[in-house]
Amino acid sequence: MGTALQKAISLILSSDAELLNILKVTAQMSLKSSLLALLLGVPLGICLGNSKFPGRGLLIILNRTLMGMPPVVCGLLFYILFSGVGPLRHMKLLFTVKIMILAQVALITPIVVGAMETYVAGVSPAIRETARGLGLGRGRTFLLLCNECQYCIISSYLLAFSRSIAEVGAVSMVGGAIAWKTNVMTTAIMQYTNQGNFSLGIALGMILLAVSLLVNVVISLLQRRLSQ
Repeated sequence: MGTALQKAISLILSSDAELLNILKVTAQMSLKSSLLALLLGVPLGICLGNSKFPGRGLLIILNRTLMGMPPVVCGLLFYILFSGVGPLRHMKLLFTVKIMILAQVALITPIVVGAMETYVAGVSPAIRETARGLGLGRGRTFLLLCNECQYCIISSYLLAFSRSIAEVGAVSMVGGAIAWKTNVMTTAIMQYTNQGNFSLGIALGMILLAVSLLVNVVISLLQRRLSQ
């Protein structure tokens, strides 16, 4: 075990080519999927938290259900849609980084929506009253809400990013964990550990834990700022 740990540290320090490729694919998938989830989830979350309309409660229940959707179920749905017998097979996205991003967006957008909806529901009455007093329209009221929720938006993005970077079920199904193409940190750890290559698995695990620690520290600081 000590030898494997030493080799893992050596791989990190020597900038191993395979390790760097896995980190590159992981960063590409996680950053793009979390950004898309943020762009989709923030407006939807603000709308659910700030508006009153028929069916709102049902939409909130549906979103909370999607927040707990098992990744393998999401992966299965995308696999069926884009496989050789699926309705979207002509797009030829299966076993590519693009479909991994799409699957991740489907998984983490409800998380962003839920976080935003919960926060906005608490601050929207005061914001609406302020907006009415200033004679602001819907567009400027929305911008006022976004400004009020800026720390929550950043926190939601980091939460989405941490969820994306740690996901394994859906990305392994639709991406195939192909070496030098669609292998990300989580799938690579599982793959190389099964092959007995503990040094690379440990190296990736150390990096993943370090990234997760950094993200959670930032989220904790933001939440402390929000509570003040």
